[in-house]
Amino acid sequence: MVEMNGAIKVGAYALGLAVLFGGALGAGRLAGPVGSAAAERSPDAGTERGAGQDAGAGHGAHQEAGQETGQEAVAAKAPAVPAGLQISQGGYMLMPETDEVKAGKRTDFRFTVIGPDGSPVTGFTTQHDKKLHFIVVRRDLTGFQHLHPTQLGGGVWSVPLELPDAGEYRAFADFAPEGAQPLTLGMDLSVAGDYRPEPPAVPAETAKVGDYTVTLKGDLIPGRTSMLTLSIAKDGEPVTDLQPYLAAYGHLVALRDGDLAYLHVHPDGAPGDGRSAPGPDITFYAEVPSAGTYGLYLDFKHAGTVRTAVFTAATSPDPEGGGATAPSGDGHGHGHQP
Repeated sequence: MVEMNGAIKVGAYALGLAVLFGGALGAGRLAGPVGSAAAERSPDAGTERGAGQDAGAGHGAHQEAGQETGQEAVAAKAPAVPAGLQISQGGYMLMPETDEVKAGKRTDFRFTVIGPDGSPVTGFTTQHDKKLHFIVVRRDLTGFQHLHPTQLGGGVWSVPLELPDAGEYRAFADFAPEGAQPLTLGMDLSVAGDYRPEPPAVPAETAKVGDYTVTLKGDLIPGRTSMLTLSIAKDGEPVTDLQPYLAAYGHLVALRDGDLAYLHVHPDGAPGDGRSAPGPDITFYAEVPSAGTYGLYLDFKHAGTVRTAVFTAATSPDPEGGGATAPSGDGHGHGHQP
């Protein structure tokens, strides 16, 4: 049973290719291009030339090599692109098989992940006790759901999805194909009806979910690793007996307001490793790529129930005055183990 504020809904989705977010799982989690310039060039190129032609072509060959080196240097300097902003990446594509989800009705939502060879991917590496994590949220940052689909065979995934309110949603599939790097793909979902977006949430340091109060300490600083500590209390008393959920005492997802760029972070340590305790504090290390406002969603388990505390957080200036720089890492932050 998952208890949280807000709800979500989905509808027909148009397949498209989006531009990826600048700094997290995107480029850092690519499985690699389907082809490369080097691979596409014939290894025998130039072998049919005469010796004089080869000698005379020396300047051109150096020029071509120089151009390629320059292109590689530009690519190396390009900022990494965060996760979830595109439906296709590194040869993998997210393909929905359900045409419509109606408001307030549970739908068996199905989709596949298409691999570089054009076939459905059937082999996935388990990450945090699951082979695929499915995140859905409305574009106004409400109605967050963290779901875990089941495999039906032939590469088809199925998840019961109920989105009670009309609106535009974003769905993320967070997974690692066998033999490839972890990847997060995103797709738009639309639910027909009278859409009334929620007003922008005001950043706050506390969030209520049922009888629980969660307090957030720490600042999000663009381009730097930020330590965030979330403290959980019930009826005013610290909770010290959190239960492991998906191999951790807590899971934190951050979504950038405006484009819903996706950042999945995990706590510093895991149950039983001697470094983490079952509450009341859960510490995360996160990197956000740009200034702005982020929705933060903390999943934690207590007394047999998974709950989600929702925060809105605005970035803070760099206290050292270094300015925003492209973050390193895979977009999952410290503590994420593929």
